[in-house]
Amino acid sequence: MTYASRRTSTWAGAYYRADMDAVRAALRRPVVWLVPLVVAAIQLAGSVGPRHGPGGGPDIDWVPLNWFGYLLLVAGPIALLLRTVYPYAVLLVVLVITFVYVAAGFGYGPVFLSLVVAFLTAACVGSRWWTYPLPVLGWAAVVWLLPWLRGEPGPPVAVSTGLAAWLLVLIAVAEGIRQRRAVIVARRQRRAAMAREAASEQERQATQARLSIARELHDVLAHSLSMINVQSSVALELLSEHPERAAPALAAIKDASRQAISDVHSLVSALRTDAGEPTAPTPGIADLDSLVSAARATGLTVKTSIEGSPRTLPAVVDVAAARIVQESLTNVVRHSTADQATVTVTYGSSELVVAVDNDGRPLNSSPSSGGSGITGMRERARALGGDLSVRRHPGGGFSVRASFPLSGDGS
Repeated sequence: MTYASRRTSTWAGAYYRADMDAVRAALRRPVVWLVPLVVAAIQLAGSVGPRHGPGGGPDIDWVPLNWFGYLLLVAGPIALLLRTVYPYAVLLVVLVITFVYVAAGFGYGPVFLSLVVAFLTAACVGSRWWTYPLPVLGWAAVVWLLPWLRGEPGPPVAVSTGLAAWLLVLIAVAEGIRQRRAVIVARRQRRAAMAREAASEQERQATQARLSIARELHDVLAHSLSMINVQSSVALELLSEHPERAAPALAAIKDASRQAISDVHSLVSALRTDAGEPTAPTPGIADLDSLVSAARATGLTVKTSIEGSPRTLPAVVDVAAARIVQESLTNVVRHSTADQATVTVTYGSSELVVAVDNDGRPLNSSPSSGGSGITGMRERARALGGDLSVRRHPGGGFSVRASFPLSGDGS
């Protein structure tokens, strides 16, 4: 056996197993086998009862039922067992069975019930172009083709018109079922889309919360820990040669650590509350001396300047501006050789501008090259509709400028 033949055989076996699994799964549903059972009972009882023996009556020229007729009456319901797996194939098989039954002269009657069930099933799940023309073709076969094959006159006009009307009703019922299923599917898809959208929104909110927590932790801890790191380095250098001069550095470490513990406690308490509001006072831009005290404790000379008329700011703008000043001074201490820095706060009529400048050169790569500090400051400014820019001076020095829009009345 060649490779191609083995591969074809493998595919055929896989498709066969899949089909058999689908058939077994369909037959486990009671409605799949219960409907054919009821159809078989109606067709057998309705076809045998009115005949009362061979001939079927004085005015009915029907061929008496024999084994072949009974076989056709049962074959249609048996084919209906596969209607949910192969709807169009079952429709064609039942159509052929019904045509053979009528062409054999067994007459009309309940035998069409299998055809009705097969048509409704195929019309609801299949293409309209392949199912809706079949009733028209069946009407033409019953009205013209069968009488012509049997050499008999066609049915009266009233009968053919009534049959056409019933076929139109059948098509209308199929279309109604089809539309109802489409509505159900659309509702199910809409609910699934809403569930996906809700899950996406929850994930987005969770991501935003994580980023907010990360930014707050960075802003709270980075400033104090940077000061502790710088002061501890100074204290280690002084202990060996000038131990009496290490006391200020150790005191600065003590103050910075105490402030870090207080800030972390405030942040954790805020995260535990439903409103998420800090439970301890947060330093604002109006208290510049407190904001720059930790940086001054490291030996950095920090000059402050206020331009414009100071006024009460929105709490979110006040906190954001204060955090940007703290983070900028932390970057000056950690990443530059600067001896002094200048903090300028400008109160404009429609915006607040905070600028931090220093005259030092970088110790390593620029903090604007992707550090989390610059990123966090930029996110804070943009979250309030403002902007943040960083610039390195050609002759040395670095500037951070943040602007926040304010309402005209200053509220």
